[in-house]
Amino acid sequence: QVQLVESGGGLVQAGGSLRLSCAASGSISRVIPMGWYRQAPGKQRELVAIIRSGSTTTYADSVKGRFTCSRDNAKNTVYLQMNNLKPEDTADYYCWANRGGLAYWGKGTLVTVSS
Repeated sequence: QVQLVESGGGLVQAGGSLRLSCAASGSISRVIPMGWYRQAPGKQRELVAIIRSGSTTTYADSVKGRFTCSRDNAKNTVYLQMNNLKPEDTADYYCWANRGGLAYWGKGTLVTVSS
């Protein structure tokens, strides 16, 4: 089992920045792929960013150039630095991890961007 706990969400004005953190704990014996998804009201959950065990990253087109996903392997923690936020970035942001082919999810943290 892997437990994921997010933090760092909140309310910010358009153009502002936020940094999300996700700490993983449990049965983790090696570096695992982790990342972030988001779900806006009335919409499906979508990929935001993934960072693999070798620290290569994949981003959704909508966040490229604005968001940066990074990790601290010693702390089993992944971060999402979000800059130049837009109202359309408003959503619940969920941490994701893959261990042994199984997906694990955090409970989510709300990001609200006001115009």
